Order: sequence, then C-alpha cells, then structure tokens
Amino acid sequence: MIAPWLVMLGGFFGAVARYTVSRWFARCMPHVPFGTLFVNLLGSFLLGWLAGSGAANAEKLLIGTGFMGAFTTFSTLKWESVQMMQKKQWGKSLAYLAVTYSFGIWLAWLGYQFGRS
Repeated sequence: MIAPWLVMLGGFFGAVARYTVSRWFARCMPHVPFGTLFVNLLGSFLLGWLAGSGAANAEKLLIGTGFMGAFTTFSTLKWESVQMMQKKQWGKSLAYLAVTYSFGIWLAWLGYQFGRS
C-alpha cells in the first residue's frame, strides 16, 4: 500500500533535480545537451550502486524507481539525438549516443561494484 507513495515521492524529487541540473547546464553550455548526458550517466552509476548495495525494497522503490526513474530521461536523450540528426549533425549525434550508452553501462557496472563493497 505504501509502494506507490514511495515511487511518487521519489519521482517528485527526481523530476525537480533533473529540471534543475538540465537548466543549469543549458545556461552554461547551450549548444550541447550536457544536462541530459550528466543526469543519465550519474543516474546509471547511482542505480548500479543501489542495486549492488543490498538496499531494502522500500529504498529501491523510493530511490531507484521513483527518484532515478524521474531523474534520468530516455525520451529526452532520443529527442535531442533526433534534433541533432535533423540539423545534419551526424558526428555530434553519434558521439552523444555512443558516450551515453557506453559510459552509462560502464558507470552502472562501476556503481554496482561500489555498492557491493
């Protein structure tokens, strides 16, 4: 009965955190989507850490499903990639996707290792 509330609470704070980080990066570096890249890579590491930490189910719901689910953003990653492709920025789009996926997987693994220790 409490599970949906944990997800909702975590989601609220994750969405606010993503918005704040994305806006900050957009002001500092308006031509590259570093805000989305940063939240997705940080989220990969933190979710890996949470998975490896042996956290309780309630913590996984609050932080993993709620906060990280709202903090990271798969749809924005795709939309920003499409926008770069529409502008014929093929190299930039490919680099963005390659960095996001390769480093995201590596950071999730690294986070998991830290969580286990």
